[in-house]
Amino acid sequence: MNTGMRRRAATTAVTLTMAGALGFGMMAPTASAAGNGPCYDGRCKITVSAPKTIKVKSGKFGFGKLKIAHISSRTVKMSTTTTGGVYLSSSTSPGGTLKFNNLKIWVKSVSGRKAKLQLFPTSR
Repeated sequence: MNTGMRRRAATTAVTLTMAGALGFGMMAPTASAAGNGPCYDGRCKITVSAPKTIKVKSGKFGFGKLKIAHISSRTVKMSTTTTGGVYLSSSTSPGGTLKFNNLKIWVKSVSGRKAKLQLFPTSR
């Protein structure tokens, strides 16, 4: 973990502690997620057609945008660029899962050119 990430983690911990002390602990993540899309916290079920960009919390996952590049009956291709500038790309068939950093993406099913995805955070 580099110094910037440690500082960011410490700042986040202090912010969450203060929010909890003020009684806003349960409201802050929901309000933040609502303004950035349903998958911002890394937990959602969503139906998408390509091309589509899904916003996620960059401080939590190491990237802020998950790009759905291609959907067919046999494969779903997605990519992202990490906050450190590393390009990640992968594909899977319906029923398969992908993992980018600590975000897991399950391709539940594909119908036509639409894919049903479920996102959930994992531990590294």
